Amino acid sequence: MHKNNQLIIAGSLSILAALLHISCIFGGPDWYLFFGAGQRMAQLAAQGDPYPAIATLVIASILTGWGLYAFSGAGIIIKLPLLKTCLALITAIYLLRGIAGLVGPFLTSDPVVHQNSITFWLVSSIICCIYGTFYLLGTVKLWRQ
Repeated sequence: MHKNNQLIIAGSLSILAALLHISCIFGGPDWYLFFGAGQRMAQLAAQGDPYPAIATLVIASILTGWGLYAFSGAGIIIKLPLLKTCLALITAIYLLRGIAGLVGPFLTSDPVVHQNSITFWLVSSIICCIYGTFYLLGTVKLWRQ
């Protein structure tokens, strides 16, 4: 199997995102705010509540798993179970999150959505679309092999 550079990049991006999430735990409330977790998460972290750290670790674990699936699809680690199916789902999640974040904040007045700035939604959604595009290109290449 040839190396799949798109999935290597996709996996690296997911691992980077996981590491950034973990950095928020160590960086504290200011880091939660900077990376867009919202005022409530920052306040809970400042109060020593374990919820922000646990939620952030869960997200980081998921992102790490997604990175490992990309690396598996790229042929640089062992083949993981349900590889193509999982890569298709990961691709869909990144792309749907990206697209929803680009339009959703303009279609709702829900305070949960608007606790974050429009800048946060646009930047994070573009990032998700970029990640999703690498997963899409790499997954399509894998399916064609």
